[in-house]
Amino acid sequence: MENKNLLLSVKDLQVKYQSGGVLVHAVNGVSFDLEKGKTFGLVGETGAGKTSIARAILRILPDYATRVCSGETFFEGVDLMKLSATEMQKYRGGKISMIFQDPMTALNPVQTVVNQIAEGLKTHEKITKAEARLRAIEMLETVGIPADRADEYPHQFSGGMKQRVVIAIALACNPELLIADEQTTALDVTIQAQVMDLIKSLRAKRNTSMIMITHDLGVIADVCDYVAVVYAGQIVEYGTLEDIYDRTAHPYMKGLFAALPEMNLDSDRLKPIEGMPADPTNLPDGCKFAPRCPYATEECRKREIDLKEVSAGHFCRCIKTESGV
Repeated sequence: MENKNLLLSVKDLQVKYQSGGVLVHAVNGVSFDLEKGKTFGLVGETGAGKTSIARAILRILPDYATRVCSGETFFEGVDLMKLSATEMQKYRGGKISMIFQDPMTALNPVQTVVNQIAEGLKTHEKITKAEARLRAIEMLETVGIPADRADEYPHQFSGGMKQRVVIAIALACNPELLIADEQTTALDVTIQAQVMDLIKSLRAKRNTSMIMITHDLGVIADVCDYVAVVYAGQIVEYGTLEDIYDRTAHPYMKGLFAALPEMNLDSDRLKPIEGMPADPTNLPDGCKFAPRCPYATEECRKREIDLKEVSAGHFCRCIKTESGV
């Protein structure tokens, strides 16, 4: 039966890059669904492929390095992968927007912030230059930047203020889907909290669907309805926030939780996950987490493990869940 609340459906997404003559397997068969008004979290270590998933949805992967980008990304029933470049422009920045990780590189240093916000409005809203400017100033005020700073340049703002400008650009056209790529990574803790509060309030006010990309488990717990745990370009666990946090199934996610400090325990050392993340240019056979997994068997190292539903809507890619252990 068709789900009328379904906004985005990603099917078997694959992304491969060419780097120094070597093929990089960045995303390896990722599939997930996102309903309208919900927030979906992608969590995992640096290099797991989270940003490549987001950029593939928006089709902003680097042309010079991308060798394979395949799969299906249905947005409101339209496969974005099959659209022409001109047709995709109608979605990018209008219906789907992205908050980039580093505001220093996301903003144009030689344009005023008001012009950078107005540019998207003029493109997607088909309004006059004067109307776009007024709307851009209103958007700046919405994210807490006074109107008298509208004609200033990015270098005149602090890191937190730059990130607010990036958020204003992303939300200016009232997108139906907002992709936030580690939007607080470059900020100090106090500003992180302010930015997260701002995103949550604006999302609630506009009922915007959201994909939150982060390696911060606290941010995921604070914002997301559904979570996908990404390792070596694959989703290894997928479910509701409660499934992932209260009924953790995959050894990788259990290892991430074990590595977090607990204030109520008197521990001398944290418990890190042994080993290094999988090399995307030379992925291991079988389960990609097997070289670091304390429960790995010979079978784990020999064959691919599929996602298995361990409870309603909760999936895990582990041989232990396949066998019901």
